Amino acid sequence: MNNYLESLILLRRALHSQPESGWTEFLTTAFIAEKLQEYGFSIFLGEDIVAREFISGTDNEGIEKGILRAQQKGVSSTLLKQMNGVTGCMGVLETHRPGKTIALRFDIDAVDVSELATSEHFPFREGFHSRNPGCMHACGHDGHTAVGLMLAQWLYENKASLTGSFKLIFQPAEEGTRGAKPMAEKGIVDDVDYLLCAHLSFIASSGELVIDPQQFLSTKKLKVIFNGKSAHAGAQPHLGRNALAAACQATMQLLAIPRHGSGISRINIGALHSGQASNVIPDRAEMKLEVRGETDEINDYMFQQVKNIIAGCSLSYQVEYNISTEGQANSLLNDEELIKLLGKVINDVPEITSPVQHRLFGGSEDATVLIKRVQQKGGKGIYFIVGADRTSGHHQSDFDFDEKMMLTMFKVYCQMIMHLSNQQH
Repeated sequence: MNNYLESLILLRRALHSQPESGWTEFLTTAFIAEKLQEYGFSIFLGEDIVAREFISGTDNEGIEKGILRAQQKGVSSTLLKQMNGVTGCMGVLETHRPGKTIALRFDIDAVDVSELATSEHFPFREGFHSRNPGCMHACGHDGHTAVGLMLAQWLYENKASLTGSFKLIFQPAEEGTRGAKPMAEKGIVDDVDYLLCAHLSFIASSGELVIDPQQFLSTKKLKVIFNGKSAHAGAQPHLGRNALAAACQATMQLLAIPRHGSGISRINIGALHSGQASNVIPDRAEMKLEVRGETDEINDYMFQQVKNIIAGCSLSYQVEYNISTEGQANSLLNDEELIKLLGKVINDVPEITSPVQHRLFGGSEDATVLIKRVQQKGGKGIYFIVGADRTSGHHQSDFDFDEKMMLTMFKVYCQMIMHLSNQQH
């Protein structure tokens, strides 16, 4: 297993040095695809695994820059043509023996954070810090992807002792909960019997494993555009329709939405952009916000309140508006069969010294969209947390995690796969 750890670290550090934000992960996708082919997997890219019409929260400029970066790094034109402007990759391995279809999902994107460039920061000191300015693996997705690729090698090496088929899903754009929906809508998990998902660190330290995290918050990420009419603010203010005023009024009302009495509810306005000059009535305002709820029903309540307020403020200021969903995730209930199995197999992973049955997750994660799709189609899913000590909070410039815990995650996945593949069918 020491060889696996060395390989995991090399993979993780290669990925860490070339971070890419959601829907621009062309270099990362090519790296994954080439490794999967080495390990005997069939690869699927682009619109074979992503429903383009459900993609949100991206822009053509970012995609073009991502493609150019991949070209400059030597990614083959064949792979880029297969991607066709869409990132993400799925590898499939068939054992050609009857059995279940087991899928594992790994997120591949980074966040728009500038990585700390001082000797106190381990990735900088060791020379594997970000080479993509303004972008950083500050959430552990590089570790997740490394584990997924190592599992691909392990599955290939152990294919003779396994049954059924395996899907390794490398999902783009988890940040902002944007990538799972287009994959789910493509139907790539509709035949899956078991879907396994996990995260490093977050709510757990090295040696811990949270078997059944609680309170995955359902969420919608929204963009609202108000369109008014510009006018001279001194000579003809009566001819203007102030989009900024409508957005500001909406902001105050949105933050005052009554919280739901049946569980956690959240709202945040994260960005508001409008106007160009002090003497011009702003004719456009763009707002980015999110709502969250402990259940899908509570989140729907928050979303409906948002729609009501935006409509009312637009009417008051005589401006037009458009609301678009830029990302989404569901609440989650792990399946009991997989909860029990995970609780059993971690006894065979000595690095897990402190198993935790329940702990509050308290955030949103779009793997829930894929898990819910599997559950709706009759399959089962689970999302768990493998603890890893970290240097700071997720999404911070000095973030780093205990690399040894990648091997722990790898071992847990291997144990789960062996039990699920070799059970009676």
